[in-house]
Amino acid sequence: MTAVDDSLDLRLLIDLEPVVEGELNRHLSTAKAWNPHDYVPWSQGRDFAFLGGEDWSPEQQRYSEAARTSLIVNLLTEDNLPSYHHAIADIFGHDGPWGTWVGRWTAEENRHSIAIRDYLVVTRAIDPVALEDARMVHMTAGFQPIHPGLLHGVAYVSFQELATRVSHRNTGAATGDPLAEQLFQRIATDENLHMIFYRNVLGAAFDRAPDATMRAVTDNVRDFAMPGHGIDGFARKAVEIAVAGIYDIRQHRDEVVAPNLRFWRVFEREDLGPEGEIARQELAEMMESMDVQAARFEEKRDALKARLEARG
Repeated sequence: MTAVDDSLDLRLLIDLEPVVEGELNRHLSTAKAWNPHDYVPWSQGRDFAFLGGEDWSPEQQRYSEAARTSLIVNLLTEDNLPSYHHAIADIFGHDGPWGTWVGRWTAEENRHSIAIRDYLVVTRAIDPVALEDARMVHMTAGFQPIHPGLLHGVAYVSFQELATRVSHRNTGAATGDPLAEQLFQRIATDENLHMIFYRNVLGAAFDRAPDATMRAVTDNVRDFAMPGHGIDGFARKAVEIAVAGIYDIRQHRDEVVAPNLRFWRVFEREDLGPEGEIARQELAEMMESMDVQAARFEEKRDALKARLEARG
């Protein structure tokens, strides 16, 4: 775990405040309001046994097994918002533009779990009791940042928001359900706008503290884990999701990490000192390693698909 430079964090919180205010205003002028209830097919709903109806049964489930796994992971990830709010508010504070952003981001993110859960319960696509049990376990465990501090925190959410956007978008497509896809596209749009805010703030941080920011980016690429990594059985679920092509290492490298690195011009910057150069070299080696790992995974996945197809 990287040590936190409290004096640098305090200076950046002050120096970046005008940037945060500008990004907040840009976000508010760009983001479009939407209502979770508009995306839920309420006409498909009916009472459960507690109110005299029928409880969920396995034959009511929908979609492929991999799509259902991804739906569960995405919902449980969104459910853990209180922990994320606490972590971000602890870094950014509650005052000024930083605090206003924390509140706005939290309010927007809360719509996601509301909409997904209502959709899955109304359509009976997934066992609602199992969902509730999993929510209780996951939220009780909570979330802890891998690396503390302002720069590491902003770097993490820059990657995480884009990763969540890709995951939501591909999960909706994996259902093959136009209504579900519409909902997840809407959520993915929110995640993209959040990513832009954090990405732009970190870009400004690069200009003010290039070496420390480069180290934060490198550490996060090396140690990145999705916010739902604490979900029970997450490793197995992540493999299943990757094999299905919903979110894999190639997508993480090419659609999440690489676009942010290009935006920050990490390999073109000429303002790095010795420590920043060391971090940049580590980052370059990691990107090459991820490329090799992605190619190997794709080769194994293609071989697995070929064997399954051969078996009919």
